[in-house]
Amino acid sequence: MFTPIHTSLGALLLFQGSSGLLFHNGAVFGISSLLSGSVFNPSRDNVPIIAGLMSALVPVYLFAPSLIPTYPAQPDSLVAVAATLGVGFLLGWGTKNGRGCTSGHMLCGISRLSPRSFIATAVFFTTALITANFANGGSNIPSCGGTPCYVPVYPSTSELGFMSGAVMMAGMANYLVVPKIAKSEKSRVIFSYVAGLEFGLGLLISGMADAAKVLGFFAFLTDPSRFDPSLALIILFGIGPSLFAFINKSPGQSLEKGKRGPDPTLAESWRLPTATVGDIDWRFIAGAAAFGVAWGLRGVCPGPALLRTALQPVWGLITMGGYMLGNLF
Repeated sequence: MFTPIHTSLGALLLFQGSSGLLFHNGAVFGISSLLSGSVFNPSRDNVPIIAGLMSALVPVYLFAPSLIPTYPAQPDSLVAVAATLGVGFLLGWGTKNGRGCTSGHMLCGISRLSPRSFIATAVFFTTALITANFANGGSNIPSCGGTPCYVPVYPSTSELGFMSGAVMMAGMANYLVVPKIAKSEKSRVIFSYVAGLEFGLGLLISGMADAAKVLGFFAFLTDPSRFDPSLALIILFGIGPSLFAFINKSPGQSLEKGKRGPDPTLAESWRLPTATVGDIDWRFIAGAAAFGVAWGLRGVCPGPALLRTALQPVWGLITMGGYMLGNLF
């Protein structure tokens, strides 16, 4: 169902986590590279973020358990295991060769006005849209019973209090607390965890962690009754504020012009992608398309997959195994 308030508040948390990591730690919140890096090359730059993201389940479980998605049953046959492993492989191979996913390209890349991210997003979104609607006759897209999925539903008082509190606390941390902290490796590591926590809460509250809502967003192409417009609000309240913040501070633009941009709050230098449109090759396009196929088949991308892994370990073991295998190619 359409969740305008949930998704808007969740999108603001996605903005807080991603923009905070950029302007405080000087790094892009690309979950796919952070996830593979935490396994193949663990460091203080990736492990705390992944730990923070996964720990977002704890406050939601304690204070607003209704926000935890309901997932399909875990694989219970060899065919289901093979299919799940295949989707995980596509996620891993696609995000590695496409150099990112919905976080690194769509949320962070577009807001940084990266031409490569515009191209990657166009490829994987189009591929996901076609896959969701036409693979298996569009049967992967859920219905909402006798009620059209575009009918809005609103949070309970307890949900609204929790979500509003999370947004306010994230804003206070990012704008009031962190600017007063001295630069150090310790403070950067701590904020990496905080940024991951903010982003994980954003995924859960916005509905991005709910595969059914993601697939429902793709349904506008063939079946309006199954169309859930919630995730369009990610563009308005997630990408929009990030774009505004980047234009006003524009560290990447300053560096590209050879000028000294404003320093990150907690780091000594910026760690921004340096590849250009000229670096795009067939693997980049094929990777973005492969990720789009996986996203359209199951409605899952790396960040939500991590959260689901904690809730469905069998599914997670198979999917993450395929993901890491895909990263090796």
